[in-house]
Amino acid sequence: MLAAALFAGGALYVSIVEHPARMEAGPTVALAEFRLSYRRAAPWQGSAAAVCLIAGALASFLTSEWAWALGGLIVGLAIPFTLITIMPTNRQLLDTKTRLPDDVSMSLLSKWGRLHGIRTILGTVGLLIFVSKTLLR
Repeated sequence: MLAAALFAGGALYVSIVEHPARMEAGPTVALAEFRLSYRRAAPWQGSAAAVCLIAGALASFLTSEWAWALGGLIVGLAIPFTLITIMPTNRQLLDTKTRLPDDVSMSLLSKWGRLHGIRTILGTVGLLIFVSKTLLR
C-alpha cells in the first residue's frame, strides 16, 4: 500500500500542481523544468510501480486474495504504458541535441500531460483497491 500511495501521490502532484505550473511558465522554462524534474521523478515513479506490482502479487499469493494482485497489477500497468506509449514523447522532450520550436515543445508537453494523467488514474485506482481491501477486512 505504501508503494501505491507513493506512486499515486507523486503522479497526482505532478498532474495537478507541477505540470500545470510548468505549462504556465512558457515554453523555454517549461521544457527546462520538465527535463530536470523528469530525471529526478522517473526513478521514484518506476521503482514505486515495480515494488507495488511485486508486493501486490506476493500479498495475493500469501493470502489467496485476488484484490492484492489486482491493485498491484493496475499500478504496475504504468510501467509498460510508460515504456510503450509515453517514452516516444519523453525522448523528444529530453533530447537536448535537437532544438524544439516553442510550439512543438508546448504541444509535446501538453501531450505528455494527458498521457501522464492516465498514469495518475492507474495509480489512484490501484491505491483505492488496496485501501478498500484493507478497510473492508
